[in-house]
Amino acid sequence: MKIFGIGMNYVEHNKELDGSLYKPEAPVIFTKADSALLSGGKPFFIPSYTQQCDYETELVVRISHLGRSIPQRFAHRYYQEVTVGIDFTARDIQRSLRQKGLPWDLCKGFDGSAVVGDFIPLDQLGGVQNLHFHLDINGKTVQQGFTGDMLYKVDELVSYISQFFTLKTGDLIYTGTPVGVGPVHIDDHLVGYLEDKKVMEFNVK
Repeated sequence: MKIFGIGMNYVEHNKELDGSLYKPEAPVIFTKADSALLSGGKPFFIPSYTQQCDYETELVVRISHLGRSIPQRFAHRYYQEVTVGIDFTARDIQRSLRQKGLPWDLCKGFDGSAVVGDFIPLDQLGGVQNLHFHLDINGKTVQQGFTGDMLYKVDELVSYISQFFTLKTGDLIYTGTPVGVGPVHIDDHLVGYLEDKKVMEFNVK
């Protein structure tokens, strides 16, 4: 199983991260190790090597069919279920890596950094680009997103990634985070919602 992440896919988050509104020339792709996956409500342990571990709430798409070099017009045939996930980011490490022009593996791909919720069939939700999601921490909503605001839509991402990697059944695509990211702390309780459905719940240790 492969885990793909998309960076800078919401314009307001790009301003939050870099101070300006912009659309990357192409989707920004990074990967996470399979040991990054955290599911089933298991707790997330903040790594000792970061002083700022940020949540990034995202729509997660699960690939349902083997595919390579998928035309965009057929991309919708390669996924049937979605959920909400957290792309945890060691922000202080990311800043250092970006300044040096280095890859993001250490700040994005560490163990437990890819939290995933319960998947819901799209036929129960509607169009993939018409979904609302949000994250609550300790009972307070801290981040909200609407998939219609994505700079690169889900079908574009599936098609683009498949030009470089063979997509296999079970592969996951974290489609990018909207504005509102922030740090987590020990004893925080996180709950993720897709539309009105609670799909993710876990504690921070």
